[in-house]
Amino acid sequence: QVQLVESGGGLVQAGGSLRLSCAASGRTFGSMGWFRQAPGKEREFVAGIHMNAGVTYYKQSVKGRFTISRDNAKNTANLQMNSLKTEDTAVYYCAADPSRTTWSTGRPEKYDYWGQGTQVTVSS
Repeated sequence: QVQLVESGGGLVQAGGSLRLSCAASGRTFGSMGWFRQAPGKEREFVAGIHMNAGVTYYKQSVKGRFTISRDNAKNTANLQMNSLKTEDTAVYYCAADPSRTTWSTGRPEKYDYWGQGTQVTVSS
C-alpha cells in the first residue's frame, strides 16, 4: 500500500524557516512535488523534483526562498522554506507519481498519490 506522510509543519514568524518532509512507502516514484492550499483558494503548485536526476522546478514566487530536495535511500522529498511570508500560510501537501516527467508540469491532476497535508502558518 502506497503512503505519503508529511511532517514538519507549524507556526513561524515572518522571515523564519521551516523544513517539511515527505516519507513515501510502498513503492518508489519518478516525480515528487509539493503543493499548498490556503483557505478559500485553489490548490497550487509549489515545487517539483525528478527523483533520479534531482532536477527541480518552482513556482515563481518561492524561487530563491524554497528548496526541494530528495533522499532516494530514504524515499523522501523535503521542502526547505526560508524567508517565509504571511502569504505562504496554507496546508502543504506532498504528491508523488511514477512518471519521470510529472515533476516539471506543476499540475496537480498529473500526480497519482497524495499525503494528508501539514499546516504551515506564518505570523506577522
